[in-house]
Amino acid sequence: MFISLQQLEQRPVRFNVDVPAGEIEYDGKISQAAELHAEGSAQLLNHSLGEIRVNGKLRVTVEATCDRCLEKATFPIDNSFDLVYMPAAQSSRGEDEIDEAAIEVGYYEGNGLALNDVLREVVLLALPMQLVCQEACKGICPVCGQNRNQRDCGCQAEAVDDRWSLLRNFRAEAGPQN
Repeated sequence: MFISLQQLEQRPVRFNVDVPAGEIEYDGKISQAAELHAEGSAQLLNHSLGEIRVNGKLRVTVEATCDRCLEKATFPIDNSFDLVYMPAAQSSRGEDEIDEAAIEVGYYEGNGLALNDVLREVVLLALPMQLVCQEACKGICPVCGQNRNQRDCGCQAEAVDDRWSLLRNFRAEAGPQN
């Protein structure tokens, strides 16, 4: 769905959409596991500046690889959002001139914005920084690569602090201390 400035100049645009899996392209790690449902509205905040406010709620389940054990995991997202977009022409100011409020503003090009792009951004921002299948995930063994959630391999990881290896080698080359 495309939300155009012409539509917004007449009235706010309400949306109630179901986006099938595979229609929105996320980053390479994340895929949509179920239909995304979103509802809300978009309105023009300031007719002279073209600022668009999009708010609503979305619900979706995404799949990703667990960062600890590398197994597939699902992440349900049920999130409300309230975003402001400004024309990209207004972002041409120098980086020094961008105030703190502008950090929370998105930009669009052309005569409107695609709702799928907004929904993609909301999903990516709703995900945790580290994607883990469960809080108690044990991860993979650094020695043999076995998933420690499935069985304990019994490997003993040798604790090595490699930062001192150059000094240790220097001491060996310098000879015994007197």
